[in-house]
Amino acid sequence: MEVKIPISKPIIEQDEIDAVIEVLKSGMLTRGKNTELFEKEFASYIGSKYAVTVTNGTVALEAALKALGVGEGDEVIVPDFTFIATANAVVNVGGRPVFADIDERTYCIDPESVNEKITNRTRAIIPVHLFGHMADMNSINEIAIDNKLVVLEDSAQAHGAEMNGVKAGSIGHASAFSFYATKNMMTGEGGMVTTNLDAVYEFLVKWKKHGEAKRYLSDTLGTNLSMTEMQAAIGRVQLKKLDRFNEIRRQNAAYFTKELSKVKEIKTPVELPGYKHVYHQYVIRVPAEDRDKLIEHLNKLGIGTAIHYPYPLHIQPIYKAMGYPEKQNPVSLEVSKEVLSIPVHPLLSKSDLEYIVKGILSYFNQA
Repeated sequence: MEVKIPISKPIIEQDEIDAVIEVLKSGMLTRGKNTELFEKEFASYIGSKYAVTVTNGTVALEAALKALGVGEGDEVIVPDFTFIATANAVVNVGGRPVFADIDERTYCIDPESVNEKITNRTRAIIPVHLFGHMADMNSINEIAIDNKLVVLEDSAQAHGAEMNGVKAGSIGHASAFSFYATKNMMTGEGGMVTTNLDAVYEFLVKWKKHGEAKRYLSDTLGTNLSMTEMQAAIGRVQLKKLDRFNEIRRQNAAYFTKELSKVKEIKTPVELPGYKHVYHQYVIRVPAEDRDKLIEHLNKLGIGTAIHYPYPLHIQPIYKAMGYPEKQNPVSLEVSKEVLSIPVHPLLSKSDLEYIVKGILSYFNQA
């Protein structure tokens, strides 16, 4: 059946279109006022001293790692259960990812597992704020301080998420954001690094412009990571809507949790006390033997679904080939067999929400 309710959908309204048209008419398509203003406005929203635009979220991770001094042979602890970009970024700067297990409640990195993975080669920790719920940054920072490690927040799925009133992206030594088309706010493609450290900011500003100390004079290596003015213009408009988008996601999630908690076979997402979950994804857990059949049932009803993520990183072929042992991180292995994402985006209508719930309940009633 044709998908009636997609798992995600970018929100493009007239003001995003008008912003792009204005840029096109201006003739200034890169390195202009929109990029500069987007950086300032995003930093202000997050609560960081600086923000630097880049081409995408993966590049944001790589650039931040470089700025933090992570390089050849350094070990970086990352969660085993996340999108592969987090680990790949470490490899791409010459480091070696070390996979820690996750907290079964939040799907974020487990501080106890992080502690177990530290060696004399460990240089950094990358906690991922997965699905819109922040990792336990208090514990992560304590570990980092005790072991003299740097912390890079992967906030690609957590725009506007909070812990004790503090936003994701303002706590670590640096943070990486993605503005991919399906994120809580988007620019189509694009990314941002936030930081409170002058040295990190200064490195990033030079690195993204071919190491230029001034125009056409480079005193260090660099590359081109410029976001376009069109993307920045879209980002500025989306940023103004982010809190509203997130509130709708939270309302949708609350409805799902209320209705789906009635089914004993379903584990609904958790929002720990003091945290603000922004539900980039609404992820339920169902028995492994039911997941594929539930997906098929919902697809027949035209309800989009996705599995975020079907494999822990340590069993990905690329990492198996690097010699990572298969028997590790049991929580990540178990969770990967049971998670299922259902639509939660702000474009869902009340009837869409009811239809999704009805579809899920009908499967378990039949079963």
